[in-house]
Amino acid sequence: MNRIELINYQGTKIFYMNFSDLRDVSEIAEIIKESVNYIRVQPEKSVVTLSNIQGLHFNAEIKEMFSEFIGGNKAYVRHGAVVGISGLQRIIYNGIMRLTGRDLRSFESMDLAKEWLVSKEAVGV
Repeated sequence: MNRIELINYQGTKIFYMNFSDLRDVSEIAEIIKESVNYIRVQPEKSVVTLSNIQGLHFNAEIKEMFSEFIGGNKAYVRHGAVVGISGLQRIIYNGIMRLTGRDLRSFESMDLAKEWLVSKEAVGV
């Protein structure tokens, strides 16, 4: 299964990262590496991202990987959304947002997240 793809939703290019149900640190690291290789060669504030973290296993090592990844992408990402946050993930997510100074919006479904991303692009915010 392809865990990274560039999708076109209602004319908006969205860089999609699927971390759902992952537990293996090396697999998570590989997705992050591939994502960095795409995101960080784009013009600043040009990338629209959507991440699915439903069922993603978090531990201290994975939290640190995501903190570095999310913080390092700040200059390149114009809008970002996350789906699949539940339970203790919410606490980790909120901590990463505070630590990195990012504002990635959380949604209950892929459709809601994509609609929000498209609406942000439409108004040019």
